[in-house]
Amino acid sequence: MSTIHWTTADTQQSARWHSENAAPLPRRTVVADDRMKANDAYRQACEGTALLWQGDFHNAQQLLQAMGRRIDRTTPRSSTSPSESFHLHRRNNSHRARVLGKLLVLLDDDHTLTLRRAPDVRQACLEAYGPPKGPTVVSLRELLGVIGAHQWRLKGVDVPALGTRIHPHYGVFAPVRGEYVDLVAHTPLPPATLRSPDTSTAFDLGTGTGVLAAVLAYRGINRVVATDISPRALACARENAHRLALTGRIEVSGPGLFPEGRANLIVCNPPWLPAHPTSLIEQGVYDPDSAMLRSFLAGLSAHLRPGGEGWLILSDLAEHLGLRTRQQLLNAIQAAHLRVVDKIDAKPRHPRSKDATDPLHAARSAETTSLWRLTA
Repeated sequence: MSTIHWTTADTQQSARWHSENAAPLPRRTVVADDRMKANDAYRQACEGTALLWQGDFHNAQQLLQAMGRRIDRTTPRSSTSPSESFHLHRRNNSHRARVLGKLLVLLDDDHTLTLRRAPDVRQACLEAYGPPKGPTVVSLRELLGVIGAHQWRLKGVDVPALGTRIHPHYGVFAPVRGEYVDLVAHTPLPPATLRSPDTSTAFDLGTGTGVLAAVLAYRGINRVVATDISPRALACARENAHRLALTGRIEVSGPGLFPEGRANLIVCNPPWLPAHPTSLIEQGVYDPDSAMLRSFLAGLSAHLRPGGEGWLILSDLAEHLGLRTRQQLLNAIQAAHLRVVDKIDAKPRHPRSKDATDPLHAARSAETTSLWRLTA
């Protein structure tokens, strides 16, 4: 446990330091309030000084936005290639997170935020952080993410393929991109699952919220085993299976990738970009060195029943960004002694694919999401 120290009215104070993204303990922390100017806050944050806010909550949000605008004015945007654009975009985001992460708030020993006009964040913090362990300092930016995740968990995300909502937890990637869900919902099932529906088994590897496991259960698969390496994802998938009255059909297992045994159908929607995540939620987007993708391909044959199929759901965004070639993907499939039966494509419908101001717009606008049908 790290301890952060600061001085208020000539009195030394301290609390636990917590960062979901493993941000290091600030070297220096000073108290800030409503008198703090955005230029001063931005300068001190860039120099590595953390600002522990003791003013009005809404003013703190406005200060955070003002600091963000100053970052935007100094952010380089020019690049000469898609891969350079991607790495520049990642570097800019890392700088933004580092600077904005310097504006801090103190949570009391019951997760209460005692700033003026502050919302009640106790339930949101309980869901994200677990039971309180004493006064804790977190970044305001992280806390706003915790609050937003709590709202998503309450409201849920509409999934037309299910005709209902899936409720994501904090730190679990939400199914906001419907094309990959629709691909799993509408691709013809392997004949082996149709011949013996009462004994059909499917694996959903890297289940996240459990949305694809639910889609497979809705399609008539008798037993679906959902796995993940994240304890948060496993808890989320279990809760969603319970909400959908599918606990008798969906078995949540892990942490791990492949469960024991074999299946008629094995579905995997790995993170699509081969890069290192820098935050908890980015683990659903970035797969360092395509490790999960390669593990899925390498283990697929050994876990398929005769006549079974593996469904790989993968975007070609990495190819448009110059991070992975199509031939590298095909080579990995061949090296795993797998055969491509079919490839079904879908164009993305999310707003960022049409946002011309996005620094990665050229790649996003050309993106295709595919379901690769693989057999041993």
